[in-house]
Amino acid sequence: MAPLGIIAGLGDLPVQVADAAIERGQGVFVLRLKGFEEPELAGYPGIVAGIAEIGKAFKAFKQAGCEQICFAGIVKRPDFQALKPDLKGISLLPKALAAAKEGDDALLSFLIQTFENEGFEVIGADQAAQSLTISGGLFAGEMPSESQMADLKKAAEIANVIGRHDIGQGAIVADNLVLCVEAQEGTDEMLRRCADLPKDIRGTLDAKRGVLVKRPKPNQERRIDLPTIGMMTVERASEAGLAGIGFEADGALILNAEQVKERAEALGLFLYGFPKDWP
Repeated sequence: MAPLGIIAGLGDLPVQVADAAIERGQGVFVLRLKGFEEPELAGYPGIVAGIAEIGKAFKAFKQAGCEQICFAGIVKRPDFQALKPDLKGISLLPKALAAAKEGDDALLSFLIQTFENEGFEVIGADQAAQSLTISGGLFAGEMPSESQMADLKKAAEIANVIGRHDIGQGAIVADNLVLCVEAQEGTDEMLRRCADLPKDIRGTLDAKRGVLVKRPKPNQERRIDLPTIGMMTVERASEAGLAGIGFEADGALILNAEQVKERAEALGLFLYGFPKDWP
């Protein structure tokens, strides 16, 4: 079996994708992106390369015998003026810039097409590590109440709307009031903003109110950047006084699922997978 090529950023996701490939006997070759090197990946076979060193990436993956490529991990939108592309990167840079002007989704789709044009099969983290996705229904905690379910539905609708405009993947609603929506800052920073809101419109540790919902953008390329829920998401949601977290069934990755479940229940939060056709 040809090793799985992983283009890795920061966080637990690329580590779990690599471990899943090794566990099934596939093996891995990890390209750690310069400036976003996850320390836990240092011992895996692979190289470090800059974001725009596309030729170097192609050559390394082919020499390693990789046929499948998976993008995984946290990588901030690059400063294109500061990039140091190799010759292949230089040839692709104008198209990358044009795609970036159309939004994150267009840029990610361009990256996938670039690797596919070179003969690689690009797969999502959900395919590379199938245990990371959770089907619908209650995953942790107690079943949402009627009012919490209403908040989940509204937050799912808001997340769908902002996703359609390529803004973000998450929204927070409490008692039918939209408290926050996610943009370029990411989920953790959105939850920090929520924790700073007046306590009369949000929950507290002693009286939890409101929900966070994360879901893919309607037109998103699902092989990259599926919504991710990890231990930090649960911790931040608790600090913001939220009662629970909703995610689209089979449309989100839950990292270290058993530990996340245990921590959510210890903090008194529910995790609930809602149907894809919401709202």
